[in-house]
Amino acid sequence: MKTEIYVVSHKNVKMPSEKVYIPVQVGKNTENFKGFERDNTGVNISAKNPNYCELTVQYWAWKNRIADVKGLVHYRRYFSNGKAAFFKTPAEKFNEILTSNKIADLLEENDAILPRKRNYYIETSWSHYEHAHHIEGLEVAKEVIGERYPEYIPSFEEVVNRKAIHMFNMMIAKSEVFDSYTEWLFDILPEVEKRVDISEYSDYEKRIFGFISEILLDVWFEKNQIKYAELPVLFIGKQNWVRKIGLFFLRKMGLSKKAV
Repeated sequence: MKTEIYVVSHKNVKMPSEKVYIPVQVGKNTENFKGFERDNTGVNISAKNPNYCELTVQYWAWKNRIADVKGLVHYRRYFSNGKAAFFKTPAEKFNEILTSNKIADLLEENDAILPRKRNYYIETSWSHYEHAHHIEGLEVAKEVIGERYPEYIPSFEEVVNRKAIHMFNMMIAKSEVFDSYTEWLFDILPEVEKRVDISEYSDYEKRIFGFISEILLDVWFEKNQIKYAELPVLFIGKQNWVRKIGLFFLRKMGLSKKAV
C-alpha cells in the first residue's frame, strides 16, 4: 500500500524521517528547499495560497499524486501515535509522530484518520466562526451548498450547531476518500470566492477559504458516513497558552479576530 502524507511548509525545517512524509513547499519563496516538492508544479492553485492556506497542497495532491493513501499535515502539526505529549520538547515530540505501521493498522478498519475534535463547550461551531471570522463566508458557503448539493444541507446544519469540530484541515485517508472530498470541496470554494469581496479583509481574514473548509470537512464526512479514527495532534514547538486563552476570551467579547 503506497502511502503519502504531505507536510505543508513555507519554511525549510526539519521533517519526519519516514518516507511516507512528503514535504511540500508553499508560498512565493524563489528558493527551492532541498528534498521538498512544490505546490506550484503540475496542475495547481499555488498562487491562491494566501487565501486557501494548506488547501493549495490538498488540491495539488488531488490533481497530481497517485497513492493508495493520501494525507495532509503541517510542519508545526502532526498526528500523534496516540499520546498528547503536551510537555515534551520538540525533539521528543518528533519521536511521537504517527508512523506508517500505525497508519496501516488504523486504515484496516477505518477509511480515514482525523484529529480529535476541538470542543468549544460554551458555543456552537457557527457562533465560534462568527466570533472568530467574518460570518459572510460561511453564510455564502451554505448558500452555494444549498444550490449545488441541497442533500448536504441537513448535515451542514447538524455540524454548525454542534460544539465540537475537527480542526486544522488535517486528515489521512484512503485515496478515494481524499480525492472525492477534495473534488466536492473545490466545486464549492471557488464559487464562494466569486461571491465574497475580501479586499478589505485583514491578511489573517483573507485566509477565509482555509477557515471555511475546516467546517466543510465535517459536513462531507457526516453526509457520506465515512468511518474514521481520531488521534491527538502534536504541536511542534512551544504553545503560548496564556496568549491563546486571552485571545479566546477577547473573541467571545467581540474585541478580537486574531488567530488563537
